[in-house]
Amino acid sequence: MNYFVTAIGTDSGKTLVSSILVEALKADYWKPIQAGFPTDTEEVKKLVSNSITQFHPETHQLKLPASPHAAARFEHLHIQLDDFVEPETTNEIVVEGAGGVLVPINQEDFVIDIAKELEMEIILVANLYLGSINHTLLTVDYLKRNNFNVKGIIFNGDGNPESEQIILKHSGYRPLLHLPKLGKVTPEVIQYWADQLMLSWYE
Repeated sequence: MNYFVTAIGTDSGKTLVSSILVEALKADYWKPIQAGFPTDTEEVKKLVSNSITQFHPETHQLKLPASPHAAARFEHLHIQLDDFVEPETTNEIVVEGAGGVLVPINQEDFVIDIAKELEMEIILVANLYLGSINHTLLTVDYLKRNNFNVKGIIFNGDGNPESEQIILKHSGYRPLLHLPKLGKVTPEVIQYWADQLMLSWYE
């Protein structure tokens, strides 16, 4: 199975979670669309320490740190869903999206449509802040109405049991991990949380 990491918004922790997933599963990593520098692929490479993972090149590497549809237009490019071809590998792949679920890649399609096109299972990252219940449940509603296959949810940030409880109740999703606010993130930190993730992965 290949996994598509998406989130309730930008800067929710997708790259951190992707690094943990890659280390836990010894999976390959692929970021189909990168807008801006430094790249998330470079960041994940620094944090993953196993010798099995391969890092596949971005399909679109855009200079402007903006929504993909805008960053592509800035470079006179047009992104299409059929641009995205799954990398050739015998390994599982962790695929990191760009921004939240409904970030546009062109005038019709969204980042999450890449996951649907390539039949990937969704990992939803929800960072916890005032207003995140609404943002998370709106994201869940979209995923459910459009029949996405969701593996589970990873919470990111200081614990908020009331928020987590109501999100889990109304989503029906399985909690895979709760990451606290982390200080310096090192390969050792990633390995620790990868081990924690594996405790609940196959439940």
